[in-house]
Amino acid sequence: MNTRQFRIYAWQIGILVVALGSWELCVATGFLSPFWASSPSRIALALVEVVSDPLFPTHVGTTLLELVAGFAAGSILGIAIGFVLAQWPLVEKIFDPFLHAINSLPRVALAPLFILWLGIGLGSKILIAATLVVFIVIGNTLAAARSVDADMMTAARLLGATRLQLFLKVVLPASIPVIFAGLRLGVVYAMLGAVVGEMIAATSGLGYMLSFFAGSLQVGHLMATLVVLVVLSTSLSALTSWVERRILDWGGSSRKRLAARAGKTPA
Repeated sequence: MNTRQFRIYAWQIGILVVALGSWELCVATGFLSPFWASSPSRIALALVEVVSDPLFPTHVGTTLLELVAGFAAGSILGIAIGFVLAQWPLVEKIFDPFLHAINSLPRVALAPLFILWLGIGLGSKILIAATLVVFIVIGNTLAAARSVDADMMTAARLLGATRLQLFLKVVLPASIPVIFAGLRLGVVYAMLGAVVGEMIAATSGLGYMLSFFAGSLQVGHLMATLVVLVVLSTSLSALTSWVERRILDWGGSSRKRLAARAGKTPA
Protein backbone atom coordinates (compact mmCIF):
# COMPACT_ATOMS: atom_id res chain seq x y z
CA MET A 1 0.00 0.00 0.00
CA ASN A 2 1.46 3.35 -1.03
CA THR A 3 1.30 6.56 1.00
CA ARG A 4 -1.54 8.06 -1.05
CA GLN A 5 -3.72 4.99 -0.65
CA PHE A 6 -2.99 4.90 3.08
CA ARG A 7 -4.07 8.55 3.41
CA ILE A 8 -7.30 7.82 1.56
CA TYR A 9 -8.10 4.90 3.89
CA ALA A 10 -7.20 7.02 6.91
CA TRP A 11 -9.55 9.79 5.80
CA GLN A 12 -12.36 7.31 5.14
CA ILE A 13 -11.98 5.70 8.56
CA GLY A 14 -11.73 9.11 10.21
CA ILE A 15 -14.93 10.35 8.55
CA LEU A 16 -16.76 7.18 9.59
CA VAL A 17 -15.55 7.45 13.20
CA VAL A 18 -16.53 11.13 13.43
CA ALA A 19 -19.98 10.48 11.93
CA LEU A 20 -20.73 7.54 14.24
CA GLY A 21 -19.30 9.35 17.26
CA SER A 22 -21.39 12.45 16.56
CA TRP A 23 -24.49 10.31 16.15
CA GLU A 24 -23.84 8.51 19.44
CA LEU A 25 -23.18 11.82 21.22
CA CYS A 26 -26.37 13.41 19.89
CA VAL A 27 -28.42 10.49 21.23
CA ALA A 28 -26.58 10.44 24.57
CA THR A 29 -27.17 14.16 25.13
CA GLY A 30 -30.84 13.94 24.19
CA PHE A 31 -30.50 15.97 20.99
CA LEU A 32 -31.83 12.95 19.07
CA SER A 33 -34.42 10.54 20.40
CA PRO A 34 -33.21 6.92 20.44
CA PHE A 35 -36.77 5.86 19.65
CA TRP A 36 -36.57 7.47 16.21
CA ALA A 37 -32.84 7.51 15.43
CA SER A 38 -31.48 4.65 17.58
CA SER A 39 -27.68 4.91 18.01
CA PRO A 40 -24.56 3.11 16.76
CA SER A 41 -24.20 1.18 20.04
CA ARG A 42 -27.87 0.11 20.01
CA ILE A 43 -27.63 -0.88 16.35
CA ALA A 44 -24.51 -2.96 17.08
CA LEU A 45 -26.36 -4.84 19.82
CA ALA A 46 -29.39 -5.29 17.57
CA LEU A 47 -27.11 -6.54 14.77
CA VAL A 48 -25.80 -9.28 17.06
CA GLU A 49 -29.39 -10.30 17.84
CA VAL A 50 -30.41 -10.25 14.18
CA VAL A 51 -27.44 -12.29 12.99
CA SER A 52 -27.77 -14.82 15.83
CA ASP A 53 -31.43 -15.46 15.06
CA PRO A 54 -31.83 -19.09 13.83
CA LEU A 55 -33.96 -17.86 10.92
CA PHE A 56 -31.41 -15.27 9.76
CA PRO A 57 -29.63 -17.60 7.27
CA THR A 58 -33.02 -18.46 5.76
CA HIS A 59 -33.89 -14.78 5.29
CA VAL A 60 -30.50 -14.01 3.73
CA GLY A 61 -30.69 -17.08 1.50
CA THR A 62 -34.15 -16.10 0.25
CA THR A 63 -33.06 -12.59 -0.68
CA LEU A 64 -29.84 -13.83 -2.26
CA LEU A 65 -31.70 -16.37 -4.37
CA GLU A 66 -34.18 -13.77 -5.60
CA LEU A 67 -31.42 -11.25 -6.23
CA VAL A 68 -29.09 -13.62 -8.10
CA ALA A 69 -31.86 -15.20 -10.17
CA GLY A 70 -33.37 -11.83 -11.09
CA PHE A 71 -29.95 -10.35 -11.84
CA ALA A 72 -28.93 -13.32 -13.99
CA ALA A 73 -32.21 -13.36 -15.93
CA GLY A 74 -32.19 -9.60 -16.49
CA SER A 75 -28.51 -9.51 -17.43
CA ILE A 76 -28.61 -12.40 -19.91
CA LEU A 77 -31.77 -11.09 -21.56
CA GLY A 78 -30.46 -7.51 -21.59
CA ILE A 79 -27.11 -8.43 -23.14
CA ALA A 80 -28.78 -10.58 -25.79
CA ILE A 81 -31.31 -7.90 -26.73
CA GLY A 82 -28.64 -5.19 -26.72
CA PHE A 83 -26.38 -7.06 -29.15
CA VAL A 84 -29.30 -7.99 -31.41
CA LEU A 85 -30.41 -4.36 -31.62
CA ALA A 86 -26.82 -3.26 -32.31
CA GLN A 87 -26.43 -5.79 -35.13
CA TRP A 88 -29.76 -5.01 -36.77
CA PRO A 89 -30.52 -1.25 -36.63
CA LEU A 90 -33.84 -1.78 -38.42
CA VAL A 91 -35.02 -4.06 -35.61
CA GLU A 92 -33.95 -1.40 -33.10
CA LYS A 93 -35.97 1.28 -34.87
CA ILE A 94 -39.04 -0.95 -34.93
CA PHE A 95 -38.92 -1.90 -31.25
CA ASP A 96 -37.46 1.36 -29.87
CA PRO A 97 -40.81 3.03 -28.97
CA PHE A 98 -42.05 -0.15 -27.30
CA LEU A 99 -38.86 -0.51 -25.23
CA HIS A 100 -39.04 3.14 -24.19
CA ALA A 101 -42.69 2.79 -23.22
CA ILE A 102 -42.04 -0.29 -21.08
CA ASN A 103 -38.91 1.26 -19.55
CA SER A 104 -40.89 4.35 -18.54
CA LEU A 105 -43.18 2.21 -16.38
CA PRO A 106 -42.23 2.30 -12.67
CA ARG A 107 -41.54 -1.41 -12.17
CA VAL A 108 -41.45 -1.05 -8.39
CA ALA A 109 -44.97 0.35 -8.56
CA LEU A 110 -45.93 -2.70 -10.61
CA ALA A 111 -44.73 -5.02 -7.84
CA PRO A 112 -48.26 -5.57 -6.47
CA LEU A 113 -49.37 -6.66 -9.96
CA PHE A 114 -46.45 -9.12 -10.26
CA ILE A 115 -47.32 -10.51 -6.82
CA LEU A 116 -50.95 -10.86 -7.92
CA TRP A 117 -49.83 -12.83 -10.99
CA LEU A 118 -47.17 -15.02 -9.39
CA GLY A 119 -48.08 -15.02 -5.70
CA ILE A 120 -45.94 -14.09 -2.70
CA GLY A 121 -43.26 -16.66 -3.41
CA LEU A 122 -39.88 -16.31 -5.11
CA GLY A 123 -41.23 -15.90 -8.65
CA SER A 124 -42.71 -12.44 -8.21
CA LYS A 125 -39.56 -11.08 -6.53
CA ILE A 126 -37.35 -12.54 -9.26
CA LEU A 127 -39.54 -10.92 -11.92
CA ILE A 128 -39.38 -7.53 -10.21
CA ALA A 129 -35.58 -7.73 -9.95
CA ALA A 130 -35.19 -8.90 -13.55
CA THR A 131 -37.33 -6.11 -14.99
CA LEU A 132 -35.28 -3.52 -13.10
CA VAL A 133 -32.01 -4.94 -14.41
CA VAL A 134 -32.82 -5.72 -18.03
CA PHE A 135 -33.24 -2.18 -19.38
CA ILE A 136 -30.05 -0.94 -17.73
CA VAL A 137 -28.10 -3.75 -19.36
CA ILE A 138 -29.79 -3.24 -22.75
CA GLY A 139 -28.76 0.42 -22.81
CA ASN A 140 -25.16 -0.27 -21.82
CA THR A 141 -24.78 -3.20 -24.20
CA LEU A 142 -26.19 -1.21 -27.10
CA ALA A 143 -23.87 1.72 -26.38
CA ALA A 144 -20.88 -0.60 -26.00
CA ALA A 145 -21.49 -2.43 -29.28
CA ARG A 146 -21.83 0.86 -31.15
CA SER A 147 -18.54 2.23 -29.78
CA VAL A 148 -16.28 -0.61 -30.96
CA ASP A 149 -13.13 0.61 -32.71
CA ALA A 150 -13.86 0.75 -36.45
CA ASP A 151 -10.19 0.09 -37.30
CA MET A 152 -10.24 -3.16 -35.32
CA MET A 153 -13.42 -4.21 -37.09
CA THR A 154 -11.86 -3.47 -40.48
CA ALA A 155 -8.67 -5.33 -39.57
CA ALA A 156 -10.66 -8.38 -38.51
CA ARG A 157 -12.64 -8.37 -41.76
CA LEU A 158 -9.43 -8.09 -43.81
CA LEU A 159 -8.10 -11.14 -41.95
CA GLY A 160 -11.15 -13.06 -43.11
CA ALA A 161 -13.06 -13.12 -39.83
CA THR A 162 -16.57 -14.49 -40.07
CA ARG A 163 -19.52 -12.69 -38.50
CA LEU A 164 -19.36 -14.97 -35.47
CA GLN A 165 -15.59 -14.53 -35.12
CA LEU A 166 -15.98 -10.78 -35.47
CA PHE A 167 -18.45 -10.79 -32.60
CA LEU A 168 -16.46 -13.13 -30.33
CA LYS A 169 -12.98 -11.69 -31.00
CA VAL A 170 -13.68 -7.97 -31.41
CA VAL A 171 -17.15 -6.76 -30.48
CA LEU A 172 -17.63 -8.78 -27.29
CA PRO A 173 -14.17 -8.11 -25.72
CA ALA A 174 -14.38 -4.40 -26.57
CA SER A 175 -17.88 -4.13 -25.10
CA ILE A 176 -17.07 -5.74 -21.75
CA PRO A 177 -16.09 -2.58 -19.76
CA VAL A 178 -19.31 -0.72 -20.64
CA ILE A 179 -21.47 -3.79 -20.15
CA PHE A 180 -20.00 -4.39 -16.70
CA ALA A 181 -20.68 -0.78 -15.75
CA GLY A 182 -24.33 -1.63 -16.31
CA LEU A 183 -24.01 -4.95 -14.48
CA ARG A 184 -22.56 -3.26 -11.38
CA LEU A 185 -25.54 -0.94 -11.34
CA GLY A 186 -27.79 -3.90 -12.06
CA VAL A 187 -26.70 -5.61 -8.84
CA VAL A 188 -28.00 -2.64 -6.86
CA TYR A 189 -31.29 -2.58 -8.74
CA ALA A 190 -31.74 -6.33 -8.38
CA MET A 191 -31.34 -5.89 -4.64
CA LEU A 192 -33.88 -3.08 -4.73
CA GLY A 193 -36.41 -5.20 -6.61
CA ALA A 194 -36.03 -8.22 -4.34
CA VAL A 195 -36.24 -6.23 -1.10
CA VAL A 196 -39.17 -4.07 -2.19
CA GLY A 197 -41.09 -7.14 -3.29
CA GLU A 198 -40.44 -8.80 0.06
CA MET A 199 -41.58 -5.69 1.91
CA ILE A 200 -44.89 -5.74 0.06
CA ALA A 201 -45.73 -9.42 0.48
CA ALA A 202 -43.47 -12.24 1.61
CA THR A 203 -42.94 -14.78 4.36
CA SER A 204 -39.13 -14.66 4.30
CA GLY A 205 -36.23 -12.42 3.25
CA LEU A 206 -34.44 -9.31 4.40
CA GLY A 207 -37.22 -7.12 3.03
CA TYR A 208 -39.70 -9.08 5.12
CA MET A 209 -37.48 -8.42 8.16
CA LEU A 210 -37.44 -4.70 7.37
CA SER A 211 -41.21 -4.62 7.12
CA PHE A 212 -41.60 -6.57 10.37
CA PHE A 213 -39.19 -4.37 12.36
CA ALA A 214 -40.74 -1.18 10.96
CA GLY A 215 -44.22 -2.38 11.85
CA SER A 216 -43.16 -3.25 15.39
CA LEU A 217 -41.21 0.05 15.78
CA GLN A 218 -37.88 -1.72 16.42
CA VAL A 219 -35.70 0.99 14.93
CA GLY A 220 -32.40 -0.51 16.07
CA HIS A 221 -33.20 -3.88 14.51
CA LEU A 222 -34.45 -2.13 11.37
CA MET A 223 -31.17 -0.28 10.95
CA ALA A 224 -29.20 -3.43 11.77
CA THR A 225 -30.98 -5.15 8.87
CA LEU A 226 -30.05 -2.20 6.66
CA VAL A 227 -26.42 -2.75 7.66
CA VAL A 228 -26.72 -6.37 6.52
CA LEU A 229 -28.13 -5.19 3.19
CA VAL A 230 -25.25 -2.74 2.73
CA VAL A 231 -22.68 -5.45 3.44
CA LEU A 232 -24.43 -7.87 1.08
CA SER A 233 -24.77 -5.34 -1.75
CA THR A 234 -21.17 -4.16 -1.37
CA SER A 235 -19.87 -7.72 -1.42
CA LEU A 236 -21.81 -8.55 -4.59
CA SER A 237 -20.57 -5.36 -6.29
CA ALA A 238 -16.99 -6.27 -5.35
CA LEU A 239 -17.52 -9.76 -6.78
CA THR A 240 -18.83 -8.24 -10.02
CA SER A 241 -15.74 -6.01 -10.25
CA TRP A 242 -13.48 -9.03 -9.66
CA VAL A 243 -15.17 -10.97 -12.48
CA GLU A 244 -14.86 -7.90 -14.72
CA ARG A 245 -11.10 -7.69 -14.14
CA ARG A 246 -10.66 -11.35 -14.99
CA ILE A 247 -12.70 -11.06 -18.19
CA LEU A 248 -10.90 -7.83 -19.17
CA ASP A 249 -7.59 -9.68 -18.94
CA TRP A 250 -8.95 -12.20 -21.43
CA GLY A 251 -10.37 -9.47 -23.66
CA GLY A 252 -7.11 -7.52 -23.64
CA SER A 253 -5.15 -10.59 -24.66
CA SER A 254 -7.57 -11.27 -27.48
CA ARG A 255 -7.26 -7.74 -28.86
CA LYS A 256 -3.46 -7.84 -28.63
CA ARG A 257 -3.35 -11.08 -30.62
CA LEU A 258 -5.62 -9.60 -33.26
CA ALA A 259 -3.58 -6.39 -33.44
CA ALA A 260 -0.35 -8.38 -33.75
CA ARG A 261 -1.72 -10.40 -36.65
CA ALA A 262 -2.87 -7.19 -38.35
CA GLY A 263 0.51 -5.56 -37.78
CA LYS A 264 -1.01 -2.83 -35.62
CA THR A 265 -0.07 -1.88 -32.06
CA PRO A 266 -3.17 -1.35 -29.90
CA ALA A 267 -3.55 2.02 -28.18
